[in-house]
Amino acid sequence: MATKKHQLTKEWLAQLQDELQVLKEQTRAEVAEQLKEAISFGDLSENAEYEAARERQAQVEHRIFEIEEILKNYEIIDAEKKSKKKSVVSIGSIVKIQVTSEEKQFDPEEFRIVGSTESNIFESKLSNESPIGSLIMGHEAGETVRGKAPSGTVEVSIISIW
Repeated sequence: MATKKHQLTKEWLAQLQDELQVLKEQTRAEVAEQLKEAISFGDLSENAEYEAARERQAQVEHRIFEIEEILKNYEIIDAEKKSKKKSVVSIGSIVKIQVTSEEKQFDPEEFRIVGSTESNIFESKLSNESPIGSLIMGHEAGETVRGKAPSGTVEVSIISIW
């Protein structure tokens, strides 16, 4: 079975590489120092500092693993090349959409369409694999598409693409 490639922008790739470097070179050392200090307090069975340091160590190692897995299998999405094809929604597109659910019509919002590892709704980065993102992929400005979302059936009007 072929493994799906993670689609990354050049900027997101650089951020992941920087994060990995910091985690390996600085954060690991900080956690090791916290563990060493917590162990010096004695009795590990009731040592909250030790438990907190072990938990942080597990989180750091998990994040390192996640990033390394992404970096083993990715492809760069050329946002400039994609943006020349402004007539349809694709990764790298910036879209203005209006979502209407069975109960409510939401205000129009702008999103950049990105790969799933880069998505961040607080930064208006919408994954191409999310329910709304996958629904509008390949469609043109002026179209309204209908589909399923976790909250039920939605209609998404694509107002503009750039």
